[in-house]
Amino acid sequence: MPHVVATEAGPVEGLPCRDRSVTVFRGIPYAAPPVGDLRWRPPQPPPRWEGVRRTDRFGPMCPQAPTDAAATGVDVPMSEDCLSLNIWTGAASSAELRPVLVWIYGGGFREGTGAHPRYDGENLARKGLVVVTFNYRLGAFGFLATPELSDESPHGSSGNYGLLDCVAALRWVRDNITPFGGDPGRVTIAGQSAGAGAVNFLAMSPLTKGLFHRAIAQSHARYARDPELRYLATSYRLPADAERAGVRYAQEHGARTARELRTLPWRKLVDGRHPPDTAVETAGAAGPPLFRPVVDGWLIPAGYDETYAKGSQNDVDYLTGNNLDEGGAVPETMVASLRAGQRAIRPGSPSIHVTLAQHVAAARRKFGALADEFLRLYPAGTDDEAAQASSRAARDNSRLSTWLWGVDWTRHSTRTLYTYFWTHRAPEDGSGLRRASHGSEIDYVFGNPAHGTASWSEEDHEIARTLSSFWINFVATGDPNGTGLPHWPGFSPDTATVMELGTHFRPMRVADPVRTDFWFRFFQTQQPW
Repeated sequence: MPHVVATEAGPVEGLPCRDRSVTVFRGIPYAAPPVGDLRWRPPQPPPRWEGVRRTDRFGPMCPQAPTDAAATGVDVPMSEDCLSLNIWTGAASSAELRPVLVWIYGGGFREGTGAHPRYDGENLARKGLVVVTFNYRLGAFGFLATPELSDESPHGSSGNYGLLDCVAALRWVRDNITPFGGDPGRVTIAGQSAGAGAVNFLAMSPLTKGLFHRAIAQSHARYARDPELRYLATSYRLPADAERAGVRYAQEHGARTARELRTLPWRKLVDGRHPPDTAVETAGAAGPPLFRPVVDGWLIPAGYDETYAKGSQNDVDYLTGNNLDEGGAVPETMVASLRAGQRAIRPGSPSIHVTLAQHVAAARRKFGALADEFLRLYPAGTDDEAAQASSRAARDNSRLSTWLWGVDWTRHSTRTLYTYFWTHRAPEDGSGLRRASHGSEIDYVFGNPAHGTASWSEEDHEIARTLSSFWINFVATGDPNGTGLPHWPGFSPDTATVMELGTHFRPMRVADPVRTDFWFRFFQTQQPW
């Protein structure tokens, strides 16, 4: 790949990676800085530049609370001028047309950056993909809605600026990726947690039609009637609720109008508070982040249930799943410490029940008239038994919920769907603990564990080779299967199974028939989203 590549806004110069067959381009603007009058407006095209732009450093991360930024472990500045992207490519020329993976970071729509070392694309680029990461606006900057901002919009829409950034990045990829050796006709969007939520929303949006062809949602594809959906970042807002919250936010920051809000320094709008949205009934103690996407009738025309019932989502290949130790489920080795400590529930995070009293109280609140049946199916007489029963219920819930989501998704889809359940308990932050925790599969897809691959066992290396091969094959063809890999059956609404990835690579039942029947009956009592 020549190190100087032309884009519509001007030429950029990349740098060789550690593997000199791969070139990285960092910090390429894909939109104009969303500052001044462009704050809380859809992204605009980037201004042209003169000469060759060096791309030797990542662009600034978007504004977020300092404590959240520190948690990213990324040494880049913070600025509203943050709408940039990064590309890793091993293509020798623009004629190669390699499949493209566009990664959307998670973080509850309030934190994150495309510069995180977990998402470094060198390893996947060496194996044949063109990898793109990017920044999108977060928190109030990305998801503030007010009546005045809606009136400014020709579509009557406010509150989805972060998702509109994602659309702009995808349009940039469509129009500019060919000179980097990428195929604009084979683009896959992928993300984890809130990034998976963004994938789900973009898959339902008419604004993204034709901009991507495959989707990977790592966690959080949930059945529309599953109350767990409501506390996640994928819990959308309705316009009136979002606008009321936005008016309160403006008043709390001493502003009465959009003009006054736009004159405030961005640092005054990053206050570090992450209140949950208490207006949403989640059937538990957890709550979703206050700032998150809005079903605005334009970018997101309708909610999950209505969209899938009408078949109005984008007809794309899909791969999605959940993890063993997430959604309120925890390994037994962590129970004692969780029981002894005080755990504050973060917005978008689940409740965890590790005592008998918590297990019973949560069942009464969530299941109502079905609580006694739930407690017979997930029985406990001690705190330790309760922790195990609660985790088993959370895992059954997540597998069944995604399976029922798949039944709805495939009703009108002509493309492939693959679902998984990640079970490998990986080393946890050098602590000696091992968990198949929320996001732990990312390290095995990208090959970038926090302490380096030297910290992995041979089993870890082999699992990473298999998992990354599945993802690469899916991005390239829409089918994760390939020579030398365990067979991964496609999703079938007639077979309640999911592909286990990690400890084993084989199909498994989503739950036993009795518990499957219970969850299905419970879900039918819930309001669809």
